[in-house]
Amino acid sequence: MDVLNDFLTFLEKELSLDEMKVHTYSPLALAYIGDSIYDLIIRTYIISKGSKAVGKMHKESSLYVNAKTQAKIYHTIKDTLTEEELSVMKRGRNAKSGSKPKNTDLITYKHATGFETLIGYLYVTKQLERLVALIATGLKSTQLTQSDTAPSTGENEVSHSD
Repeated sequence: MDVLNDFLTFLEKELSLDEMKVHTYSPLALAYIGDSIYDLIIRTYIISKGSKAVGKMHKESSLYVNAKTQAKIYHTIKDTLTEEELSVMKRGRNAKSGSKPKNTDLITYKHATGFETLIGYLYVTKQLERLVALIATGLKSTQLTQSDTAPSTGENEVSHSD
């Protein structure tokens, strides 16, 4: 994971980034960056399986990047978290966002936000090995199969959430 930490150090230097002090960010700010990091990891996973039409890759990634899947990952990993990680995830889950979920119920949305908050926290604190391990564990739990990611026939299209 040194490569990823080196990348973050490179970003900090080249972009003259201020030091990120995790405890100065709200849970929703951590969820904001966590959402992007999770999406980047999923897109990396999808493209690593081979090049295909961008629309197909987007549909495949939307199977993973949505509140329902993220809430499932939340429940899968919560018993494996440290006290600090669990506290961060709960703060994200309990944060008042001021917006209503578009494609899911409120409880699922809150669990997904908790998961995104944890991902943001791990990213900002440069715990990238842990971040990737938790996502890998969560993805295994989703049980998305090759048939779930096969080209669509147009019926029952996946809605684009998050």
